[in-house]
Amino acid sequence: MTLLAAVDLGASSGRVMAAHVRGDRIDLTETARFPNRAVNVRGRLYWDVLGLWSGILEGLRAAGDAAAIGVDSWAVDYGLIGHDGHLAANPVCYRDNRNAAAKTKALEQVGAADLFAATGIQPQPFNTIFQLAAETASAHRALLIPDLIGYWLSGVPAWEATNASTTGLIDLATGDWSADLAGRLGLDLGLLGPVTPTGTVLGPVLPEVAAATGLALSAKVVATASHDTAAAVAAVPYEGDRAAYISCGTWSLVGVERDEPITGVAALEAGFTNERGADGSIRFLRNVAGLWLLSESVIAWRAQGLDIELAALLAEAAKAERLRSVVDPDDGRFADPGDMPARIRAYCAETGQPIPESPVEVAACVLDSLALAHRRAVAALEELTGEAVETIHIVGGGANNALLCQLTADATGRPVLAGPDEATALGNALVQAQALGLIAPGPAARRAVARASARPRRFDPRGPETPWGSAAARFPTCVA
Repeated sequence: MTLLAAVDLGASSGRVMAAHVRGDRIDLTETARFPNRAVNVRGRLYWDVLGLWSGILEGLRAAGDAAAIGVDSWAVDYGLIGHDGHLAANPVCYRDNRNAAAKTKALEQVGAADLFAATGIQPQPFNTIFQLAAETASAHRALLIPDLIGYWLSGVPAWEATNASTTGLIDLATGDWSADLAGRLGLDLGLLGPVTPTGTVLGPVLPEVAAATGLALSAKVVATASHDTAAAVAAVPYEGDRAAYISCGTWSLVGVERDEPITGVAALEAGFTNERGADGSIRFLRNVAGLWLLSESVIAWRAQGLDIELAALLAEAAKAERLRSVVDPDDGRFADPGDMPARIRAYCAETGQPIPESPVEVAACVLDSLALAHRRAVAALEELTGEAVETIHIVGGGANNALLCQLTADATGRPVLAGPDEATALGNALVQAQALGLIAPGPAARRAVARASARPRRFDPRGPETPWGSAAARFPTCVA
C-alpha cells in the first residue's frame, strides 16, 4: 500500500483526503475538513486563502506519511505573488462584481465569437482573462489557486494544464498562452509561466512544510488534474461509449469527453465550453448553477433560526408535488450569495407560478429545476455533437442526493449511474498514482481502478405516470 494525500478545495469547504493505493483500487479517508466562504470587505469578495492553508497543513499532519500530495480546486481564481516570493494580494472571489465591467470592455476589443473560436472557452464574467483585465494590484506572477498552494508546498511555480485551460487565455491551436489575445487586451503574459503538463512531479515538499506536517522530506508534490471538474471527470467509471457526465456540487457541469473541441456559433450561444482533461482530452460541457441554490437556501433558513436537517428536508421534498413551480437556475438573480428562498419566491411570482413558501416546497422547486436544467444540457449536447447520450454518470457530492439523481433520470429519460461521490479526490489521487507509476498510464487503466474503487448506484427513469413529458410545454424557458 502507498499513501497519497489529495487536497480538494471547493467553493464552500476544503478537505484533505488520505488515498490508500492498494493494487487495483484506491480507498479514501477524510483527515480534515474546513470551511471556505468568500468574505466581503468594503464591497469586495475575497477568499480566505490563509485559512485554507492552515486547514491544509492540519489535514496533512493527520493524513500520515504520504508519499505525494496533489491539490485541486475550483477554476479561474488566482493569487498574486510579489517579487519577494510572498503573497502580494488576497485572491478575489470569482463572484465579485468587478469582473462584469471588465468583460464588457474586453468584448468590445475582442468579440465573443472571436474569443470563443480562439480559446474554446465560454466568455463568462468570472473567467481569469476578465479578472486579470480588472486587476489593479501589481505583482511578479499570478498563480491559480491550486498552483498557489502547490507553490507554497514545493517552492515551484506551475500553471497546470487543466486549470490553465479554463482561464480563457489558452490558444486552442497551440495549447499555450495566447500572446495575440493578451496583446489585444493589454494583459501582461509575464505574470504567467509555461503551461505545466498534468501529472508533472514538481519536486519534494519544502523543509518548513515537512516540519509543520511531519511529512518526510522525500514527499513529492504532483501537479495533478488541478481543476476540480477535470479531477472528477478523470474518475468517472465509464463502462462504454455514449455516456455523459454531470459533475454535481455547487455547480453542475454537464458534458462529454471528446478528442476535438467544438467552437462554432451554436456551441457559443448554447453556453458550452471546451476545457482540457487529464489526458489532454476536451471536456465539452455546460455550467448549470447546481446545488448552490439549495446550499444558499439552507444557509438562509438557518440564519432565520430554522432547524434544517438536509436529509429530512430531502425526504419530505421527495413526497412533494413534482413540477409545481420551477425556476431557471442560470437566471442572474441566483448567482450571488444571499437570501435564495426570497429570490426563488420572487421569480415564481413574476412568472405566474405557485409560490413555494415552506422549505420543503422551495427544496422541491430547486431540485425539479436542476433536473430540468440537466435535461436541457443533455439535449443540447446531443444536438451539438450529433451523438446520442444513452447513460448519464453523476459524480461528486450530488451523487449522494438520491432525489436529484432520480429526478434527473426521470427528466432525461436515461438511466443515471451515481458515484463516486468523492470523484474529485479520487481523480486527484488517480493522476498522482499514475505520475508515480503506481498504476498503469492512460485513461483506460485509470477508469478500471475508478470502477474497482467505487461502485455506482443505478437510477432508472420512472414510467409515463410522471409529469416530465409535459414539462417543455409548461416551462418553455427552463426546458429545451
